[in-house]
Amino acid sequence: MGPLVALAWLLSGVVHGVHAQGVYAPPTVRIVHSGQACNVEEERPSERVYTIREGETLELVCLVTGHPRPQVRWTKTAGGASERQGDSWAHNDTLKIERIGRHQGGRYYCKADNGMGTPAIRSIRVDVYFLDEPLITVHQSVGDAKELFYVERTVFLRCVASSNPPVHYTWRRGRQVLSQGADAGVDIYEPFFTQGETKILKLKNLRPQDYANYTCVASVRNVCDIADKVAHFNLNNRTAPPSIKLLLDEPLVANPGETVTLVCVASGGDPPPTLRWLRPGGEPLPKRSVSKGGTLTIPAVAVDDAGAYSCLADNNVGNAARKSANVLVRGLRKARFWITPDPYHNDDHIQIGREVKISCQVEATPPEELQFSWLKNGRPLRSSERMVITHTDAEMSPGVTNLDIIDLKFTDFGTYTCVALLRDGGSPEISIDVNISSTTGEEGGEGPFRCWFCFLNWTLAWHAVAVPPELTVPRGRSQIIAQEGDAVELQCLVSGKPKPVILWARVEESPAAVAVVAAETAVGVPAGAPPPPEDAGQTESPDGVLRLTNVTREMGGTYRCQTSQYNGFNVKPRQALIQLLVQFPPVVEPVFSEVRQALGRAFSLTCRLLRAHPARLLRYEWKLGSRLLTVGQFDEQRDDTHYQVRALNREGYGEYTCDISNEAGAGRCTFLVTGKAYPPEFYYDTPGALWQNRPRTYGFTLQWTQMEPAGVDRILAYRLGICQVGQGRWWEQEIPMEGNIHKGQLLTHNLTELIKPESYLVRLTPITRYGDGDATERLIAYSAPVNPHLREFQCAFEDEALCLFSQDKSDDFDWTRHSAASRDTKYTPNTGPSADRRGSKQGYYVYIETSRPRTEGDKARLLSPTFNTGSKSGATYCLAFYYHMYGKHIGSLSVFLRQKGASEASVWSLSGNQGDRWRRAAINIHPSADFQVVLEGVRGAGIEGDIAVDDVTIEEGQCKDPPSNNLISLAPPRPPPWWLLRLTLSLTLIGRQR
Repeated sequence: MGPLVALAWLLSGVVHGVHAQGVYAPPTVRIVHSGQACNVEEERPSERVYTIREGETLELVCLVTGHPRPQVRWTKTAGGASERQGDSWAHNDTLKIERIGRHQGGRYYCKADNGMGTPAIRSIRVDVYFLDEPLITVHQSVGDAKELFYVERTVFLRCVASSNPPVHYTWRRGRQVLSQGADAGVDIYEPFFTQGETKILKLKNLRPQDYANYTCVASVRNVCDIADKVAHFNLNNRTAPPSIKLLLDEPLVANPGETVTLVCVASGGDPPPTLRWLRPGGEPLPKRSVSKGGTLTIPAVAVDDAGAYSCLADNNVGNAARKSANVLVRGLRKARFWITPDPYHNDDHIQIGREVKISCQVEATPPEELQFSWLKNGRPLRSSERMVITHTDAEMSPGVTNLDIIDLKFTDFGTYTCVALLRDGGSPEISIDVNISSTTGEEGGEGPFRCWFCFLNWTLAWHAVAVPPELTVPRGRSQIIAQEGDAVELQCLVSGKPKPVILWARVEESPAAVAVVAAETAVGVPAGAPPPPEDAGQTESPDGVLRLTNVTREMGGTYRCQTSQYNGFNVKPRQALIQLLVQFPPVVEPVFSEVRQALGRAFSLTCRLLRAHPARLLRYEWKLGSRLLTVGQFDEQRDDTHYQVRALNREGYGEYTCDISNEAGAGRCTFLVTGKAYPPEFYYDTPGALWQNRPRTYGFTLQWTQMEPAGVDRILAYRLGICQVGQGRWWEQEIPMEGNIHKGQLLTHNLTELIKPESYLVRLTPITRYGDGDATERLIAYSAPVNPHLREFQCAFEDEALCLFSQDKSDDFDWTRHSAASRDTKYTPNTGPSADRRGSKQGYYVYIETSRPRTEGDKARLLSPTFNTGSKSGATYCLAFYYHMYGKHIGSLSVFLRQKGASEASVWSLSGNQGDRWRRAAINIHPSADFQVVLEGVRGAGIEGDIAVDDVTIEEGQCKDPPSNNLISLAPPRPPPWWLLRLTLSLTLIGRQR
């Protein structure tokens, strides 16, 4: 935009303030499609079905009206794309799905809401058409199964193809088309249970001629230009279902890191079957594996790769063949031990002279290769009468060995080691040490062996060679008070020999709460330790401490610690409880709120308490910036605090804060009190907003209302900025405002000298005594005008924009907008109208001025805006207008229909003098695509040939009154007969003689 053009634009704006409370309007919605659909049909008067082929681009536009501008949202039923937040079309006017899939069909809803009344909702059902490749499967009669497949007398060929709409099948044998009843040995039918989705060819009493090539043709009758698809099958006397065999050991045992190869070969079947490997339950094959035909290779096999693998063979004949192999990866894991006191005495203590059992459990793969050995103080230990080593049955309880020490003696003190290993190696051995000792003798330095007669005392003193566990909570730690975000340690003290593992869990909490604790704990777990079997929600702690990091309020409650029966004494678990109280600062609302107020007004701010712990002894403190306003304390009946301003002054603008505090901290409400004006609301439903000013420029009528104009001080002016898209320079001007702006008042400013076909970004900022308010931006893009509201279109040419009519650049001269009141007094007499169609001297119309330099045959063409027919392609519309054709040199007036992708078609024409009056023409038109109406006036032989047009309307449906005949060509009125002329002349002469 050059400096001179910009200066002209700055001087050209005019603001019109009109009291228009009716401008605010609830939203309306209409869904139209762009691009080529297979078909669009009405399902019900208010709903349509849009059909599209899979893989093509779906594009639907939600056309909305209403003020303020409605917010648009697309949603879809039955799940699908609209639930994904990343979809860019969810909040746009246009729904666009590229390469649409069959699962994306369904009903789509467009919802428009602007806060005025009820949101407007329209829907359209999208049908995605597709046709998959058909598949032929061959089956035999179940009751007559023999060793060879085609000894049976009945064979079924089933053709299946997924499609939408339902598929139609045709069978051919060779080149012969098979039909029901044409061959006594053939039945063709659709089973009821498949609802027409499969077509079965039944060959009864199999004959030699039935061995042939069969073709199944699947067709959806070329809907959406989807071509037919075919499948072939050659039926012969060798046709048989598949059979396979595995070339490997079962089960296949491998060491970690080795390469495992599974081989499957087809041993029968015609046609040759395809082979593939898979895992049960749809579990994917290992990422490192390579599958080629019937061979599956797993390099560097790991423990996670162990399990079942299935080889599947299929040739579409009979049932698929399947055989499975089990892969075992050697390994030892999850070692445990526990000590059981004498089972014959109801006592948790182990005494000298009684029995004690040490149990050791290890999980092994394969379990039959597991071997145990016992050591005492590092030396091998063999089973004897007093020390019995037993192994449980591998099939009943695999991986458990027991050492029973009968009649426990001093000499039995020491370190016992359980060693587990695999017979064929492949994994390091696992050893578990259990220390049985006496702390009394060691600590005191005195032993009972000093005197032989103190056997009784010795027995009493050494009754606890292994000490049962005891569990306590440290003093003052049974209730822990913490604040959110702290790191907390819950501790239970445990004693005993051997020292057991502690299990932690929440008491009477939901599984979700237990999951929160488990996720937040940082507890060390010994290598190889299994999860506790008592409760999946428990957490192990070897040192008796449960460490919680970043404590939240949801983690408060009662926690239970208890001893585990594994890695300790096999006795009744001990337990203790600890209460965790989590304090957190008050939660308040609103966290932030903007308050807009005019000077001199009163207002009140409220900060509300939602929850806090502790919930009492709460204080509040109000501030404006850093200045303290008031403080106080909550009583037990209050859950909010207020601050009132009686009359706002300039110093009262700013940020108000209210802090509500307890021992854990404070929650803050923030209020920004400002005098900024609310943003303007651009009016998008302006009729005739775009007009052609000059051949290379265009203008735009910018219209808006002001949101809540009475909420702040009077708006003094608007700052208007405009920037051509792609350029960084902004032009600005101020639009002064006189008087108060009322809610709903429509404000107008004309933008001129906009360069075609450039787009512009417009910014509008209200200005008050406080300063700049919130700005609103909109994009003005030049395009061929589109008016989708055919039911409402009417034009009386009263506005300068000509209702979006434009002059055709290819004509010889232009139509002129005029009124009789402003017409030049020197106009050519005896031609043209003396008033508009309604008889008003001030009313406007358009006409062709035929004075010089116009010559005979010159054409003036006026183009209507482009009308979008949407889904009503081929519907009937009534085009009506008034014409005035008065003057002895009248040429012709013609109407043409211009459609997208087609040449112009003449729909109405009239020529010659029609008298000094307005006449009405009504024409039924049937556009099949987006269209324009062209009004063409042709100059006659002289200057008395002005033709005028007024009140053009286009309505859906047939014309209500009888329409004018199309292509009527009327000659000027015929001259009277010669005798009437002679009589008239005679009477005239007689009159003159008199």
